[in-house]
Amino acid sequence: MNQQAIKIDGMSCASCVGRVERVLAAVPGVDKVSVNLATEMARVESAQPVDFSTLAQAIDKAGYQASLPPPEPGAAPAADAATVAGDGVAPAARGFLAAFTPTGGTAVLLAALLSLPLVLPMLLELAGIHWMLDGRLQWLLATPVQFWLGARFYRAGWLAARARSGNMDLLVALGTSAAYGLSVYQLLSAAAMPHLYFEASAVVITLVLLGKWLEARAKRHTAQAIRALQTLRPESARLRRGGQDVDVAIHEVRVDDIIVVRPGERIAADGVVSEGASHVDEALITGESLPVARHAGERVTGGAINGEGLLLVRVTAVGAESTLSRIIRLVEDAQAAKAPVQHLVDRVSAVFVPVVLVLALLTFAGWWLVGGDAEQAIINAVAVLVIACPCALGLATPAAIMAGTGVAARHGILIKDAEALELAHRITTVAFDKTGTLTEGQPSLAVLAPAPGVDEAHLLQLAAAVQRGSEHALARAVQQAADVAERVAPPLLASDISALPGRGVTATVAGVRLLLGSTRLMQEQGISLQALSVRAEELEHTGHTISWLADANTRQLLGLLAFGDRIKPQAQAAIAALRAMGIHTVLLTGDNQGSANAVGQQLGVQRIVANMLPADKASTIAALKQEGGTIAMVGDGINDAPALAAADVGIAMSSGTDVAMHAAGITLMRGDPALVAAAISISRRSYSKIRQNLFWAFIYNLIGIPLAAFGLLNPMVAGGAMALSSVSVISNALLLRRWKPEHRT
Repeated sequence: MNQQAIKIDGMSCASCVGRVERVLAAVPGVDKVSVNLATEMARVESAQPVDFSTLAQAIDKAGYQASLPPPEPGAAPAADAATVAGDGVAPAARGFLAAFTPTGGTAVLLAALLSLPLVLPMLLELAGIHWMLDGRLQWLLATPVQFWLGARFYRAGWLAARARSGNMDLLVALGTSAAYGLSVYQLLSAAAMPHLYFEASAVVITLVLLGKWLEARAKRHTAQAIRALQTLRPESARLRRGGQDVDVAIHEVRVDDIIVVRPGERIAADGVVSEGASHVDEALITGESLPVARHAGERVTGGAINGEGLLLVRVTAVGAESTLSRIIRLVEDAQAAKAPVQHLVDRVSAVFVPVVLVLALLTFAGWWLVGGDAEQAIINAVAVLVIACPCALGLATPAAIMAGTGVAARHGILIKDAEALELAHRITTVAFDKTGTLTEGQPSLAVLAPAPGVDEAHLLQLAAAVQRGSEHALARAVQQAADVAERVAPPLLASDISALPGRGVTATVAGVRLLLGSTRLMQEQGISLQALSVRAEELEHTGHTISWLADANTRQLLGLLAFGDRIKPQAQAAIAALRAMGIHTVLLTGDNQGSANAVGQQLGVQRIVANMLPADKASTIAALKQEGGTIAMVGDGINDAPALAAADVGIAMSSGTDVAMHAAGITLMRGDPALVAAAISISRRSYSKIRQNLFWAFIYNLIGIPLAAFGLLNPMVAGGAMALSSVSVISNALLLRRWKPEHRT
């Protein structure tokens, strides 16, 4: 599936989002579109690549400006990065208008200075001073606010009307134009000093400009997490070539280069320490609060800060494949995606502006027909148009998602999509894998028990031959024991090695076909374990993992290997935190029942299921879902991937495999099970903010529109309320930035 990100300028409300999505979805070849008002980005998915110019033309016809986002550092610039503007204005004229039309805080300040004399008589009236500005001066002050500073509303409103749609800009343009036009008519036709409404049109535009400016500032804060991660990208690297250290641009670094990292410098790229030892600060990448020790042979992450030692690092990933780039993409994708609750908002927004226009016409008709006062009818209709702004609806969900995913990333929790963020707040059961998730995942060979008539050294020699070359944790433990044991003869060679997923491995060593694996494998092959069953039972009850070695041809048991794996220090607190949140915990493991019970009971896990194959874990997750509730699976290995995909929410440890992380909706950047409770906590807080934001976005309109229609809301007050609605929604979402995990490690 091809994905393309497009920067879109000119969107002002949820109606704009809906229109852009519709025109992009209609482009041939496009399968899926998601447009985010808070990030002003569109994500387009297609089976085959769709040319950017084609997409840009569709956006142009909808009345917006499309451009390609800036490339990642080190990447070649896009061939077609030009902005396509869809405002129907010639390029020369557009440049002229852009040069002479102020924006941002400057526009707000000018609008306020021009509007203040218009409002001053109303303020003096409160103090008992009766004074009125000449009507011609009022017109002179209001006109530049209406048509110069407010030109953006006319341009965007015209484009919306041309596309047979509506948006916030159209409502503002119609409402303020009606108030301005009525005032001009009154000024030209009345003999005496007429009642003018120039202050209403000017102040509404000023307040809307103020609201959009505050909104833009708040949006920049919600994107702070992305900017913080982007600043970690080094601009250059120091390479060691031919005994010389050479500074090069970061895009010149290649895999297997040796980079030199001095104390206090950022590590330029992902790699493995080839020489040196130091402590590395990975706080902004993994959320780890303390620097971690790194020695030769251990991995380091690009963007982390080196501590006190000089490191030589062999590069393993650069550019888009680096850990930092992947983290940034995950956070950007999550912030660009839509939560399921947003689809309800989209449906409402699609009909919102047309309904408001009808309500404004009904308000005008009702007041004119009942009261016979066209002037009052127009003003009340203007108030309806101004108060009914759908921009808060469009910002309610994405603002909370941006803030929630951003603060989660800062604490080492990567939420891959908005759906995972929303679903996680409903989690009722969390199922854990054991090895590498609740335990360290670095088992050691604790006991070697040969069957009668078998030499212990020969047993280890055979097991090491079968496991040589395997990356499985138990295989590494066997190899380490064999390397250390001086009594072992030169290593034997194995052939015809074949993995038996979830069971073990089979291989031929010195002409003998061997089986090494679980109790289930031995039982399936009809091999009697009677000779060592008592010893195995004792070891299982003390928490050891048992593997058996047998001759596949003669069905003779050769011995058992018992492995010990330490429970992670944070595991007990993690289970306790989940139980305190009212969440049921389950342990799913391929290990034996005795070992599973020893670990599960020590941690306080409520349900323990052992002797499971990867498919068994997935079917158990499916069964748990049938029982009701929302199920999360936490794992780190390839064998956990089916269960992670089957769960409502998959949570992967980044210390595990890429397969597990790909299958999961949430990735924990540290192998800390306490982050599971933290992920659920930030999901609950984020979803709470989404509901609060939607409540306020709807309540403004549910209360404001009837008040305006019944003549109880002045257009200026309506404009202030409309501007305040967007600002309050984003400000409420920004409160998520204060969140911190309760159990920090």
